[in-house]
Amino acid sequence: MLDYIKGILISKQPSGSKGATIVVENNNIGYLINTTTRTVNLAGNENSEVKVYTTLIHREDAMILCGFLNKEDRDIFNILTSVSGVGMKVALVLLDEFSGYDLISVVIRGDFKELSKAKGVGPKLAQKIILELKDKLINWQKTAPIDISYLSEMPDNTNAKEISSEAVSEAQAVLISLGYSNEEAQNAIKFACQKVEKKDSAEEILKEALQSLAGV
Repeated sequence: MLDYIKGILISKQPSGSKGATIVVENNNIGYLINTTTRTVNLAGNENSEVKVYTTLIHREDAMILCGFLNKEDRDIFNILTSVSGVGMKVALVLLDEFSGYDLISVVIRGDFKELSKAKGVGPKLAQKIILELKDKLINWQKTAPIDISYLSEMPDNTNAKEISSEAVSEAQAVLISLGYSNEEAQNAIKFACQKVEKKDSAEEILKEALQSLAGV
């Protein structure tokens, strides 16, 4: 319904009975947005302009708006809440504990012990999240083959022989599942392959690619 809201940051609350929230005013309407403490701290000063990527959660008794400062965190939040047993609160806790690309890295590594460091996420839930989330992010490529022929166009100063086609395919599948176009994913991966040392690591390639897409 709402992809993002751009307006004036009226107030921000890093913690409280309802968790972390911000209020953004646009067209004389104040939008109460549930978010993470991390987002509140990065949102800037009150009365400054802010752009928040949002998702609307529709419940029987309420409509709740959640939002983040970058598209990646919002899209990862949406995928997290599609995992059975993971609601809005758990997804926000995870994105408070981990940045979007760090969370994806943990999932790809299958490191449930690291994931269970988040408050309220026990080992069993962490394993379930990793199993289902990794399946949602990667396994769909089995029916939609990934084109990685563009690797042959890498700059001369990049040793293309060191690049693992499997790692690139996995990283690209994740980016596309997050809503990026083929062109965006391929350009980000080209950039990442020039930066990372471990060119056979999907985790390293993906982390660098996500950072470049987020402008970090």
